Amino acid sequence: MGTPDKPTSDDIPAVEKPAIPTYTNGAGAGTGTGAQEQVGEVEQENTYAYADDRKLGITGAVFLILNKMIGTGIFSTPSGIFAATGSVGISLMLWVIGGVLTFCGLSVWLEYGLAIPRSGGEKNYLEHVYRHPKYLATCVLASQMILLGFSSGNSLAFGRYILYAAGNELKDSYRARGVGVACVTFAVVLHAVAPKWGVRLFNVLGVFKVVVLLFIVFSGFAALAGHRLVDDPRNFEGAFAIEEGDGYGGGGAYAYSNALLNIVYSYKGWENANYVLGEIRDPRRTLTIAAPLAVGGVTVLYVLANVAYFAAIPKADLAQSEVIVAGLFFRNVFGNSVAARSLPVFVALSNLGNVLAVSFAHARVNQELGKEGLLPLSRLWGSNKPFNSPAAALFLHWLVTIIVLLAPPPGPAYNFIVNLYTYPGAWINGFVAAGLVWLHFQRRETWNPGWHTYLPIIVLFILCNAFLALVPFIPPEGDWNADGYPYYVFPVVGVGVLLLGVFYWSLWTKFWPAVRGHKIVAERVVDESGVEVVRYRKIKTRVD
Repeated sequence: MGTPDKPTSDDIPAVEKPAIPTYTNGAGAGTGTGAQEQVGEVEQENTYAYADDRKLGITGAVFLILNKMIGTGIFSTPSGIFAATGSVGISLMLWVIGGVLTFCGLSVWLEYGLAIPRSGGEKNYLEHVYRHPKYLATCVLASQMILLGFSSGNSLAFGRYILYAAGNELKDSYRARGVGVACVTFAVVLHAVAPKWGVRLFNVLGVFKVVVLLFIVFSGFAALAGHRLVDDPRNFEGAFAIEEGDGYGGGGAYAYSNALLNIVYSYKGWENANYVLGEIRDPRRTLTIAAPLAVGGVTVLYVLANVAYFAAIPKADLAQSEVIVAGLFFRNVFGNSVAARSLPVFVALSNLGNVLAVSFAHARVNQELGKEGLLPLSRLWGSNKPFNSPAAALFLHWLVTIIVLLAPPPGPAYNFIVNLYTYPGAWINGFVAAGLVWLHFQRRETWNPGWHTYLPIIVLFILCNAFLALVPFIPPEGDWNADGYPYYVFPVVGVGVLLLGVFYWSLWTKFWPAVRGHKIVAERVVDESGVEVVRYRKIKTRVD
């Protein structure tokens, strides 16, 4: 993990502000070439500022991160991780490794966040490092964030846990997805119409989901002591033996990469505060306290929750439980009474908190992309109207979430959604971390943000993401369609979405400017009070 340096007034480099070139008006050219530029009118000016009572302090930032991290993952993915490894001990070790890798990534993001304290997360970091070709990195990230930054996995889990609590069967169904649609719709409408209440609710649910996890952990201790309603599964005898059984083991390197992807998904959210730094009070102090505190607490809870699951669920049942791992745990410990079946409702509320946190953060990223003028209808996506909230950007997040939630046929849709959501992030994270190595060794600019990540930590994070990016293309041992779809579908779709960003970049920066004879220049100004103002200018590059 990096170590904080003593801050100075020069620690944070000034935010790079695009220069506004002076163009001559076509009327004064006189040569008749038709290629001279002229300044168009200012199309829009929006002020994106929030009063201090709307900004997040340490507590709000902790719960913003907790709500993103603690969602579906820990209540659902342990099934797939054990099924992939066939070993109790290795499964637990992978969760510990996931926590270590999360801290490595967190250190990288802390260094970037203190150097570039603006909302948008890795969008800003990629723009700062990969400046040529101009806007290419931003367009690739925009494609990934908009098309794959959905809340579908948590919405689906919410629906399945609600139906499970109501006595329905465990299998995936469109009824569960209908409940999931209602979940994400509620989250988006609340953030759009009453943004203060959206923040308050995910703060409350952040406390609630920690309580649920603690309840599982202490129930696991009770199960270890023999207080359960099933026979002792004896999962800790020969814990590191690798077995093959009914639905678990024997997947090879491909299975291990999938297991690690599921763990990365479960930990995902540690970067959540970086997406909304413009809405955090005193980012330097808040981020360096809140982020490590949240990640450390979550790592301990995750490992202990997995111990609890193995203490009460036989291996074959665990491997086949899919999303409803926590529900099966409650049944084995507390029985099948009405009271026991109501416990999954608490897990569903935890999923709701995650949907609230994800929609809050990803909508801000969509809005940042709109502010930069990178998207079609940028004025719409960058707007704060009509409720002083990113309502249009929230709608875009909702639309993509609904499509991904409803499109896959019933079956193992949850694992596919998880892998599709997580996989492209491995490529993005790898490039962000590699950019930090370059910043440490180049001498073009002073880089002293007040937090330093040591080189071995960065390299470890890069190697982990390279493993996650490349191994899914290696055929698994056994059936290539074991999950209900060809093994290569999610990596191909993931890479395809990133390449779609390259295609959009070629249209946006090359083709349309050549055809229409104009370009969009976004001017970003931060005044003395910290208010960020964005102006869009339409620049003609030829006279018609």
